[in-house]
Amino acid sequence: MTTASVPMAAPTTRMGSDERRELVLEAATIVFGQRGYSGTTTDQVAAAAGVSQPYVVRIFGTKEKLFLAVLQRALDVLMSAFRRAIAEDSEESVAHRMGTAYVDLLKDRGLLLSLMHGFVLGAETEIGKVARCGFLDVYRFLKNEAGLTAEEAADFLAHGMLLNTLVGMRMTDEYDTDPDARELLDGSLQHKLPLLLEVTDPTRKA
Repeated sequence: MTTASVPMAAPTTRMGSDERRELVLEAATIVFGQRGYSGTTTDQVAAAAGVSQPYVVRIFGTKEKLFLAVLQRALDVLMSAFRRAIAEDSEESVAHRMGTAYVDLLKDRGLLLSLMHGFVLGAETEIGKVARCGFLDVYRFLKNEAGLTAEEAADFLAHGMLLNTLVGMRMTDEYDTDPDARELLDGSLQHKLPLLLEVTDPTRKA
């Protein structure tokens, strides 16, 4: 399956080390999201970030450690989005607000797919450990901070995994030609569907 090319980052000559590290993580999130763990190289991440490959290795060491940093960043971004959602003064339910926040994370290209790649690598010793801990942290957050029941938390996670699956397989490619694909996407995304369509195909006309 072909994927969209990763844009080259702007020059980073005046950036500090923390800013450069974040730039590499943002680029790595996109590349890992598109290509998966096995299909990604540190050369590709470096090219996407506009830095040298030795620089990436100097900061993160190995590809595995780079992916672990991407995975942890994604989990941190996710939890921050959920906390902002539950803090909102809104008549919408907490679950609805968090669901909207989750879909909005599609704007952070590759973030949700990087999470998905991490979740399916459970057999990898270090990656699997971080993925399991992160997933359980989200589950505990949903119960202890968001106030969902165990059943509600499980349903929320299940819907999130459905969204990730639809994004990962590019189900939107079938939206205009397959009525069942359209029905599934309309029912799963509802008012946020235009965001997914735009993210997966920026050239698409409304």
